[in-house]
Amino acid sequence: MGVSYSTAKWLAPASFIIDFAAQQYGLLSSPNMQDVNDANISFWSPQPYFIGAFFFPQQILQIAWLYRLWKLDPSKQAERAELDTITHYVPYYAIGNLCIATWMLFWNSSQLKVSNIFVTINSFTQLYYIFGLLPPMNTSSTSSVLTHVVAKTFGGIGVLDFLHNTSAGFFVGEDPSTAVKVITGLGFAGLSAASDWIFGGCMVYDLLALTVGQSGSWRTLLGAYTVGSAAIVAAKNMAR
Repeated sequence: MGVSYSTAKWLAPASFIIDFAAQQYGLLSSPNMQDVNDANISFWSPQPYFIGAFFFPQQILQIAWLYRLWKLDPSKQAERAELDTITHYVPYYAIGNLCIATWMLFWNSSQLKVSNIFVTINSFTQLYYIFGLLPPMNTSSTSSVLTHVVAKTFGGIGVLDFLHNTSAGFFVGEDPSTAVKVITGLGFAGLSAASDWIFGGCMVYDLLALTVGQSGSWRTLLGAYTVGSAAIVAAKNMAR
């Protein structure tokens, strides 16, 4: 999946604006995002303020990435490779933004089973790109570093979005079963073991958000998972 430079320059910012507008709708409408969340608490419901705290810096990073997309000149050989790095991710970035914008419309209308379709498409699209298509980071290239940060934070919060909507859409008010506890532990352990500092940090953040959002023995177990995830990420990346 690829797009031309000219297409990338309007597709990426257009999808960003659409998603940003949808997020504002989600915050300002009635019921708003949190109202729907509070009415559909389940075993993978995070503390909602963690999502908000992640959103703002992520938007700033995306704006910096979009600025480079517009600033770089493909007619200059030195800048073309930088632009290629950014453009390679644009289709997956746009799919993600449009899916999350659509998700917001269904979430705020409490059609959570439908909204889950769009959050699932986004989450697995980002994971596919991160683990299957994203070239190794070139730390001497600003475009490469920014693309890694944008893609991995998008995918990282996407994991939390997927868990949150799935539980809220299909298991409202339920406690975690043994299977849920095992899947959560093994899933995050596996993702943490396959991660660098950026995506791995997102996994730790996701678990922390879940920990704060839950209670009782499930909260204690999630806290242990958080510590374990942080240890796995640190051990893997310090051993490089």
